[in-house]
Amino acid sequence: MLVIYHLYHSGVALEYNGDLIVFDYFNDYSEEIKTGLASGIIRDKCLQKYNKIYVFVSHQHRDHYNPVIFKWQEYNPNIYYILSDDIKVDQKDKLSQVKKGDYLLLDKLKASVYGTTDLGVSFLLEHDGLRIFHAGDLNWWHWNSFSAEQLQEEERGFKDEVDKLIGEKIDIAFIPVDPRLEENYYLAGDYFIEKVKPVLFVPIHFADNYDITEKFAERIKSIETEVAVIRKRGQKIIYKQKS
Repeated sequence: MLVIYHLYHSGVALEYNGDLIVFDYFNDYSEEIKTGLASGIIRDKCLQKYNKIYVFVSHQHRDHYNPVIFKWQEYNPNIYYILSDDIKVDQKDKLSQVKKGDYLLLDKLKASVYGTTDLGVSFLLEHDGLRIFHAGDLNWWHWNSFSAEQLQEEERGFKDEVDKLIGEKIDIAFIPVDPRLEENYYLAGDYFIEKVKPVLFVPIHFADNYDITEKFAERIKSIETEVAVIRKRGQKIIYKQKS
């Protein structure tokens, strides 16, 4: 059984077989007194129970990356960082900086690095038979302010990258559902579900606009893919791997 926590925006954490996998953690502030995954905050003691911790960062944008992640190794030395190579860091140990096309094998975790339509990379992981895709800023950026040529380029770039995943078995996909795109918010998720057919689709990149996830779930009618509805920071999703 896998437990997923929505941390904030594109930040998610996954507990699986005693390990913790974190993607794109940046919001380290909460008005709540309590910290922990259920509050969307990763701090000190909550890190100590894991056998291994893998921290992925798709790119340097401030809504995806916070250097506070490097403080976590003070509480659990069994931590490894996988960052896009556009991020400037001083740390050398237990760190890999990656670009599109790279492949990593870290203990029992395999990571293939894909491209994006913005900055950095996206990730496809395999961990004990579970396959997870995190898009980072790989999105169909259909801005109403763009020219026809720009829109065609954005569409082509997104589809070209997603099409590389066709035929891949993906259990869980984290894909942007961005309300700033207005009526076009659904395009990336709809295309990804149609072409890749993940078992579970989890929206990301929507900041505090939780209603957009319910709107997206109501729009998408897929027999093969379940769409998660996110209603709050720290929300827990239970995923039971299908045989």
